[in-house]
Formats: sequence, C-alpha cells, structure tokens
Amino acid sequence: MKSDQLNATRRDFLGAMVLGAAASGISMLTNPLEAKVSALNKKSLGDPEKWFDKIKGSHRVVFDGSTPHHNFPVIWNWAWYYSNNGAGINDDDLTGMTVLRHDAIPFAMKDGAWEKYNLGKMFDIKDNSTKAAALRNVVYEPKEGDMPMPVVEGIKKLQDRGAMFCVCDLALNVYSGMAAQEMGMDATEVYEEWKAAVLPGIQIVPSGVWALTMAQEHDCAYIFAG
Repeated sequence: MKSDQLNATRRDFLGAMVLGAAASGISMLTNPLEAKVSALNKKSLGDPEKWFDKIKGSHRVVFDGSTPHHNFPVIWNWAWYYSNNGAGINDDDLTGMTVLRHDAIPFAMKDGAWEKYNLGKMFDIKDNSTKAAALRNVVYEPKEGDMPMPVVEGIKKLQDRGAMFCVCDLALNVYSGMAAQEMGMDATEVYEEWKAAVLPGIQIVPSGVWALTMAQEHDCAYIFAG
C-alpha cells in the first residue's frame, strides 16, 4: 500500500478497520478463530476495566484524543490541571484522563517505534525542531519547542501528578496491520511489537470508544481534545 493510498484510507476509519483486519488475518465478522484471538487479546491487555478504579478525587474529566491535533490531547490535560491548581484544587482531588485513539495512538508509543515505522509520516505529526515528520514521541518528555509554552508538561510528568492515559487496542491492531502491509512485514509480529512499544503506565484498552464510556461511567466529564 502506497502512502497516498494510506492517507486516503484513513479518512474512512471503517475502511481502515477492514484493511487492517485483513492484513492481520483477523475477520471482523465470522472467523472461527475469533474467540481465541479475543482471549489472547484479553490476556495481553491485563484487566483494563480494573484500571479505571484508579480514578480518584471529586473533579474528574476524560479527554477524547482521536487525532494528534498539534499535541492538544496532552496539552488540554495539562491545562486542566493547571487551571484547577489556580483555583486552589490540589492534584490529589483531580483525575484527568486522556484516551489516545484513532490517529493519536503514536503518542502512546516509544521512540523506537516512531523511528522504525516512521509514525510521524504515517500520522502526519511534525517535529517542530526539524519541521519534518517526527521520528520520536514529541509529547512524552517534550523538548524545547514541542509545546506552545515551556511550562506545558508532557505525559510522563502528568502521570506523576495522577493523570491517566490509555490507548486503543483496536487502532493499534488496524494501523499496525496497515503498516505491515505497506512494509511487507508479518502483521501479527508488527501488532505485537506495537503493543510492546506502549509506554510505561499507559493502559491498553479494548477500544478508545469503550474507554470513553467507561470513564463517563466513573463520573468523568467528557471533553473532545482533537
């Protein structure tokens, strides 16, 4: 699959799901191995439902990060903590969660995956220091120029404050399958490598939309972040 075809396909995520599933050998409809695949995925995800028990405090919000959106799925999380602190509310009484799904999933992954799979180009994420496609995660530990202001914190520091981040397993499966197809690699191996590349403390969830509903069931307000 060529890059222009890949970009066109991403405009229709349903089409991407079909292509990714086909590349990885997983049928979205009636596959006799579906139950086995589901069981394997459940094992690899741990217990994502229990992860939501970590939500704390009387002020709770979930940010829906479906696109890179100039790093705003992370920036809005920081801005929410910053604003609450300014209103006299301590971090202990706050939980800001960002769900990284669809085109924002690279933000959950280590630099090695960005470089190997050229994720900056694949997902149209720029490195502000080079003005080219990013070959590193620009929001985990941001460098000078990655954020609009130096005071804006990245994922790692926000996690230290109690912020929660999760990533969509469905999108990892779909897009890793597409990457494998374009690069002539084994889809299952690429999918497992992408999962292994998820950063410490970021929970893999069955899907981003599942996580958004779970967060709201735990009394999180909803904010679209990109």
